[in-house]
Amino acid sequence: MSDFLMSSSFLNTLEEGVLLLDAQLGILANNEAASTMLQREGSELVGRPCPSLFPAMPCAHHCRTSGLCTLTPDDGEERKIQDVLIKNADGRERALRVWAMRVPHNAAGVHCTIILRDCSRERELEAEVREHWQLGGLTGRSVQMQDLYQKILRAAASDASVLISGESGVGKELAARALHDNSPRAGGPYVAVHCAALPETLQETELFGHSRGAFSGALTARTGRFEAAHGGTLFLDEIGEISPATQVKLLRVLQEREIVRVGENEARKVDVRIIAATHRDLKAMIAQGLFREDLYYRLCVLPLHIPALRERREDIPLLVGNMLATLAARYARPPLRLSPEAMRRLEAFDWPGNARQLFNCLEYAVVQSDGALIPPESLPPELAELSAAAAPAADNAPIHAPPAKPLTRYYAPPPSADEERAAIRDALRAAGGNKAEAARRLGISRTTLWKRLARYPELDSAR
Repeated sequence: MSDFLMSSSFLNTLEEGVLLLDAQLGILANNEAASTMLQREGSELVGRPCPSLFPAMPCAHHCRTSGLCTLTPDDGEERKIQDVLIKNADGRERALRVWAMRVPHNAAGVHCTIILRDCSRERELEAEVREHWQLGGLTGRSVQMQDLYQKILRAAASDASVLISGESGVGKELAARALHDNSPRAGGPYVAVHCAALPETLQETELFGHSRGAFSGALTARTGRFEAAHGGTLFLDEIGEISPATQVKLLRVLQEREIVRVGENEARKVDVRIIAATHRDLKAMIAQGLFREDLYYRLCVLPLHIPALRERREDIPLLVGNMLATLAARYARPPLRLSPEAMRRLEAFDWPGNARQLFNCLEYAVVQSDGALIPPESLPPELAELSAAAAPAADNAPIHAPPAKPLTRYYAPPPSADEERAAIRDALRAAGGNKAEAARRLGISRTTLWKRLARYPELDSAR
C-alpha cells in the first residue's frame, strides 16, 4: 500500500499538490500538481527542506527552529490551514492553501504529507463577488444593502438634497461619497464637514468664509466650505449639531443658492449639491425646538437610511473579508481569515458601534494573533468570552435555502441525503465552483461545506 501511495502514477492523478516529507521535513517526493503550483521541477524539490519553499509563512520559522510541522493536526483535531502567496516567474501572485496530514506508522519513510491547493481562481471569483456586492466603500449582499445601492444610484442622478440617517459607525460618509462619485458632479470637488467638530463660534466662518478684518485675527480673507465645494458636493456630517443661528443662515443658502461671507454684504452664488447626515432623530429635535422644521424639509428631499449591522448579519462575512484584506496589507501579513468559531462569534454579536467597531475588533485580533488563521481567543474580551451557545452552531446545522426576507429565520426538517446533495450541487454551480460563496448561499460555514463534500466526493468538482 505504501509503495502505491508513493507511486508517481497515483500522486499525479490528484488535483491538489502533494509533498511527502521525511522526519527532518525534507521532501521525499512530489506530484506534478505541486511542481506546477510551485513552478519547480521535481529534481529541484526532492531533498529540499519544506520550510525553505515558504519563507514568508508564519509556521516556517517554527518548523526551522523546532523541526516539527506545525500544520500537522493532533488526533481528533481539525486540519490546520495556512494561506500563502507566492510569486510566479512572471511576477504575478499565486494564492495557495496549505495543510498537512500525518502518515501512520511512518510508511515508506514518510513522516507527513503537505497538501497544496491553488486558490487563485477562487480569489478572483471572490473579488468579482465582492465587487458585485459593493458600491464605493459600502459592502453588503443583504436585501437592505442592495435596496440602499439602488436608492443611492437613483439619488445620484438627481441634484436634490439628501439626508442620510443611521447609527454611528454604519458608513454614512461612505454613502455620501458613493452618491458624489456616481453623480454628474463626480468631476467636481467633494468637501466633507464634520459639524460636531466645529465650535459654535466658528461654524459660520468655516461654512461661509470671512473677509479680511472681519474679526480680530482675520488678517486675510478666507474661502468657506461652500465656495470650496462650488461645482461639486458638500457633505455636512452630523448636521444635528449645528447651532440655531447657523441653521437660519444654512436655510437661506439652500433657498437662494448664495452665501455671504462674514464681514461682507455682497452675496456670492454657489453651485453646490448638499448631502447631510445624522445619527440623531431630527424629528424629535424639531419637537423639542432644537432643529428648524423648514431646514429639515429642505435637507430631507431624498432620505436614505443605512441599516445597523445587527440588522444585516449576513453581511458580516463580506465585511470581514474586506477588512482583513486591508489589515493584512497594513501589517504586511499573508492573507488572513477567521476560524469558523471566531466568525460565529462575530455573527452573534450585536455591534453597537457597527462597522467601525467591527474593524477595530478585527485590528485587535490581527495584532493579537500569529499566522493566517485567527482563532476566537484572539478576539477582544467581549467576543472571546462570548459563549459558544450564543453563536449559531453551523457545523451540525442542516442546509436550508437562504431566507426569503432579511431578519427572517427559516426552519425546516433536516433534508434527506438526496436533497442535501442536490442543494450543494446547485450552490456550487451557481457560485462557479467557489466554495466560499457556495457556503454563503447554503447558510453554512466553509468548514461545514468541506465536511459535507467529504460525504459526496462526486460534488467536489461540480460547477
